[in-house]
Amino acid sequence: MQDIPDITTGASDNFLDQFRGGGEMGVMMRKYDWDSHPLGAPEHWPLSLKANVRLMLNSGFAMFIWWTKELYMFYNDAYIPALGKKHPSSFGSVAHQSWAEIWDQVGGIAEGILKDGQEFYAENLLLYLDRKGYSEETYWTLSYSPAFDDLGEVNGVFCACSEVTNAVVGQRRLKTLRDLSEALLQVKTLQQAGQTACDILNENVQDLPFSLIYLCNSTGTEAELVGKAGALDEQLIPLTIDLSTESPWQLKQAKETKQRLSIKLKAVQQELKASSFTGELCCKNVAVLPILKPGQDLVIGFYVSGISDKQEYNALYNEFHDILATQIATAITSVQNKQEILRQQEYLNEIFQQAPVGITMLRGPQYIVEIANPGVCEIWGRKQEDVLGRPVLEALPEAVEQVKDLLDGVLRTGTPFVAEELPITLERMGVLEKLYLNFVYHPLRDAQGFVTGIIVVAIDISEQVRARHKIEVMNNELMASNADLDNFVYSASHDLRAPISNIEGLVEELQENLPEDATSSQDYQQLFGHVQSSIDRFKRVVADLTKVAKIQREAGEDIASIKLEEVIKEVILEFDPIVAASKALFQIDVAPASAIKFSAKNVRSVVYNLISNALKYRSPDRTPIINISTRITTEYCILTVSDNGLGIRMEDVRKMFSMFKRLHDHVDGSGIGLYIVKRIVENAYGKIEVESEINKGTTFHIFFKK
Repeated sequence: MQDIPDITTGASDNFLDQFRGGGEMGVMMRKYDWDSHPLGAPEHWPLSLKANVRLMLNSGFAMFIWWTKELYMFYNDAYIPALGKKHPSSFGSVAHQSWAEIWDQVGGIAEGILKDGQEFYAENLLLYLDRKGYSEETYWTLSYSPAFDDLGEVNGVFCACSEVTNAVVGQRRLKTLRDLSEALLQVKTLQQAGQTACDILNENVQDLPFSLIYLCNSTGTEAELVGKAGALDEQLIPLTIDLSTESPWQLKQAKETKQRLSIKLKAVQQELKASSFTGELCCKNVAVLPILKPGQDLVIGFYVSGISDKQEYNALYNEFHDILATQIATAITSVQNKQEILRQQEYLNEIFQQAPVGITMLRGPQYIVEIANPGVCEIWGRKQEDVLGRPVLEALPEAVEQVKDLLDGVLRTGTPFVAEELPITLERMGVLEKLYLNFVYHPLRDAQGFVTGIIVVAIDISEQVRARHKIEVMNNELMASNADLDNFVYSASHDLRAPISNIEGLVEELQENLPEDATSSQDYQQLFGHVQSSIDRFKRVVADLTKVAKIQREAGEDIASIKLEEVIKEVILEFDPIVAASKALFQIDVAPASAIKFSAKNVRSVVYNLISNALKYRSPDRTPIINISTRITTEYCILTVSDNGLGIRMEDVRKMFSMFKRLHDHVDGSGIGLYIVKRIVENAYGKIEVESEINKGTTFHIFFKK
């Protein structure tokens, strides 16, 4: 309630009784100095005026009376908000002075009523009132009617009115929100979303004098203009704004605070130095709102809106701006999501088309081919246009009996079917061809979990299967040959013993029966030395062949837990004379728990051959150094024997494991030792790796299966 001036009372007690009540305005009427007013004291007023004033004062509905042709103003408490700052000075004044700003609209109505007594009624009438210090947009539903004196003559205007500004503006804003929502459903790009939104908002210039939409780049360092509309000069609209420094539009602050800002448009104009712009600004104040990604505290852009100079920027106006920013955020996020989905679809389609496997999607109980990539069309021997949209069993009639039951089973049970190397006969290039496929039939489910189709992923492994079949045939032939060779070695190792023994006996008998003068000659000694050497070499070969035969026939026998460290030390002792003569050095580093399940004599043969070769093929230019170590993995116990000897070329590594193959001829040997090592290790599911370099040395890695 505003302060009421202390006015000297000039009314009688009768008047106080007659106009009692009426709230603030009742008090004012009773205190008013009516003697100084042109209407005079109330006791002299027409009874009709008294009755109308009494009715008006005690009504909860906004009312006023303009009395006489001068239209002196009376009003009740409910009408005070309509006056704003004009109250209380308007009480008792003439209407055309108090309502000068709208007199061109309502003055004629009042004059018409005084002249003809004709009533006037209006709904949602727009009136720009100067009641708050600015020209305010207001809407009214009102009824003007004649006020009669005691003689029945029209002597004033009576008005009952209701301000409907909030309702009218609210409906207008609601329409804007609805139109914006509908329009943004159709957009596909961010630029389209920004400009479409601004175009819709520009249809409501009463609330939104102008609109700008900026979107942040991927790094959040810059904002780019994607939409503009309204009566804002182009000089005030930068296309990009650096978010690392404060701009005239204060986007940096809005981003950091994530709060709505209100700024002066004049300040923006001055800071942008738009000196060439001489026109009037479309509004005084601007709202800057951060656009937050729905459900997240992430600023993805900004909505900049003019604030109407003819409205109060109150809670309802704030809420309207907030909802607009939310709708724009939702639309932008939706477009971004659609673009991301489209990008992913394009990416997936690219992968799908380029996938090195066959992929198809079959829908419904008819197994309609919904998608089929080039890979599956290659397997089928069909073109895409010949299978898409058709039942797969119709497109591939030769496959009906082979796959229909499998497809029906997956569709019925929802259980995937996986096949490996499944043979299937398809017609390709007009000829039935047997293929081998690895494939998966996987159920395709809808949102409710019901199986609506099948996804098929297939790989044509026909070439690999055929190649393996060829290898298996070759392996069988090779195994047969190896068996024959093993049998030959076994037979030869036994059958050659008797002839060698006979030859050795005959030579001994010949020596005993030759004359003494013949056996003492140098030629005899040399000849019989060569003969004995050949016999000894022949005996060693037969002995080695016997070992090979035993390895093959005794594989898997004599298996026990063998500690490699003990075997290594025992074998080294056997080479004491050679070690002493060559001054060889052994460096042994055996890992704990270096024990293997192996044949004792076979593992000893492996270690013996490796150390023997390291000593035998030592370099004459340096002291032999032999490193022996072990290493444990989850699958193997690895024995490594490394020397600094003569070495060989890496291209000859495979040759060293061949039977009777010798790569150095300056020492004795049958060339069968490494062959035996390889057979022993591989028969026990191990493997051998070799590294060697001429005149640097050789390293053997023996992988004993744990």
